[in-house]
Amino acid sequence: MLSLSRLPHTILPGLAIAGALLVTAQSASAGECPADKIKPNAQKMVDYKPVGVTDVTLGSINLEKQPANIKDRELRFRKLTIEPGGIVPWHSHDDRPALIFVQQGEIVEYASNCIDPIVHKAGDLRAEVFGTSHWWKNLGKETVILYVGDVRRDPQDHNM
Repeated sequence: MLSLSRLPHTILPGLAIAGALLVTAQSASAGECPADKIKPNAQKMVDYKPVGVTDVTLGSINLEKQPANIKDRELRFRKLTIEPGGIVPWHSHDDRPALIFVQQGEIVEYASNCIDPIVHKAGDLRAEVFGTSHWWKNLGKETVILYVGDVRRDPQDHNM
């Protein structure tokens, strides 16, 4: 059996990148809107309030104080727990890009640019970028756990 501790340190970063690419490639087609279902304004904005959602910031970095020097931006990492029947209300990512990793459960996304609901399962990774507006609902019987990395401008922005 191969021991990672015996590999040269120059190989380990390459293995980490390869692993990340493999995970991304495997989940790239999962939980996406099918090309024939993409349509502008397919879903209208709804005014649901958050239900059964816990949003905990695990850490954050002021990006202006980093070498990237991105003024008025914060990188934060969060854990969202959505109980069965729980709702993450309508929000936009036009000014707040994010990556969502589904750690546990199954959740349905209602995206503004997709005719059909999009199902996300454990192991899926969802990129949320400019042009993404949506809401999510846990229709299952299992609690959903999401890990979210996002870049926000306004520290008072508490959108999920």
